[in-house]
Amino acid sequence: KMAAKIAVGLTLDEIYNPITGTTYAQFEPMLDYVVAKIPRWPFDKFNKGDRQLGTQMKATGEVMAIGRNIEESLLKAVRSLEIGTAHLELDGLTSVSDNDLVQRIIHPQDDRLFYLAEALRRGYLIQELAELTKIDLFFLDKISHIVELEEQLRSEKGDVELLEIVKKNGFSDEKIAKTWQITPIQVRQMRQESGIQPVYKMVDTCAAEFESQTPYYYTTYEQENESLVSAKPSILVIGSGPIRIGQGVEFDYATVHCVQAIQKAGYEAIIMNSNPETVSTDFSISDKLYFEPLTLEDVLNVVELEKPEGVIVQFGGQTAINLAAPLEENGVKILGTSVANLDRAEDRDLFDQLIQELNIPQPVGKTATNAPDALTIATEIGYPVLIRPSFVLGGRAMEIVHTPEDLTHYMQEAVKVSDEHPVLIDRYLMGKECEVDAICDGQEVLIPGIMEHIERAGVHSGDSMAVYPPQNLTEDQKAAIIDYTTKLCLALDCHGL
Repeated sequence: KMAAKIAVGLTLDEIYNPITGTTYAQFEPMLDYVVAKIPRWPFDKFNKGDRQLGTQMKATGEVMAIGRNIEESLLKAVRSLEIGTAHLELDGLTSVSDNDLVQRIIHPQDDRLFYLAEALRRGYLIQELAELTKIDLFFLDKISHIVELEEQLRSEKGDVELLEIVKKNGFSDEKIAKTWQITPIQVRQMRQESGIQPVYKMVDTCAAEFESQTPYYYTTYEQENESLVSAKPSILVIGSGPIRIGQGVEFDYATVHCVQAIQKAGYEAIIMNSNPETVSTDFSISDKLYFEPLTLEDVLNVVELEKPEGVIVQFGGQTAINLAAPLEENGVKILGTSVANLDRAEDRDLFDQLIQELNIPQPVGKTATNAPDALTIATEIGYPVLIRPSFVLGGRAMEIVHTPEDLTHYMQEAVKVSDEHPVLIDRYLMGKECEVDAICDGQEVLIPGIMEHIERAGVHSGDSMAVYPPQNLTEDQKAAIIDYTTKLCLALDCHGL
């Protein structure tokens, strides 16, 4: 907005600061918070891609986090990335040799930040790392402080004063629980019993010198809470986090329309997201915006403060859907399709049972919880097979596998398979692929249309060009698609998308 106004000829002394509503853009900003941004790279999907960083942009999106200090904002940004870690740690990093560690620090890849932290854990000095990387000592010192707090946490289990210190420096309940060998819920209870509770600060540009007009908040661990709860009933909408392949701006579009519908229905609309590149995180869209990581801990913190009528997860992609069950377990009301029916749609065995009950044909498929099972299943089904993790949207780690050797490599490199996280293996069928979005209120189903993919079958819908309406489907095929969609919506008692 500001850039557009300047582009048409307005000067800074003619443009109101939209955050305060009273000062002009020429007013020198005074900030009492720190913002950290980290790119979101797609190497979880392209695990064979060149991870070396250079002048070519390889990130698909970014996350943003706000805190009172660099440590807090940095660690909040790390857990906003949704890369399977809540801290400056990665699986397998402790087994990397010193020589390989130094090489990964000198030649930066997307995970360089984690290697720097590991080097500090091994006793490297920030001066040595500054010489190797040319990173300013100021920033290396902040990472070093995080590592020092980790060591304190290990040696002073259960210390309440230390608990408050590490929370002020951005440590998650998950990290603290892992270090103290307890559960995150126990850490949460310990915080609550000790009065170590987060407060919300308003984002402004004047360090509270002028009153801010924008309901734009971030969490920190201090005394005064600046987020005043309205008497108006509210609904919390969970966003989709950073843009990545298969989970992008389509969810942002849906979130914005969801907010508009909530407001039209007379409720206060609250958005929680960590992505600065979206329309939904413009502070003028919702009644309140919480710029926070989309983790169970952070969402529960907002829920405890706002006490919304319910939480909507169906417009935030897999990120939000994965939060539905743990939120419900913690007493949070999930609006729309029930968590039990979400699980029926996501759990392969439950979904297969439903498909059979509805007499809907599907490719032969099974689930595997280890590599030998996967090889046996693929041989039974017949190659090629389509293989992907469970509980994932966006086509992440989905591959068409043609040989046992390729399947073995996939099981070793692409996924972490377990009883809780099996992989799905289906017979791959050559042919057309189409897609349907439907809206259901539990009784009636509205199908706006059918999209026909241009790409070959097996290319994920988030990555595929599509034609709307379909050009090459027969009337019988369209009728079958409509029939199956309607049956599924009603059987799952869908409410919403």
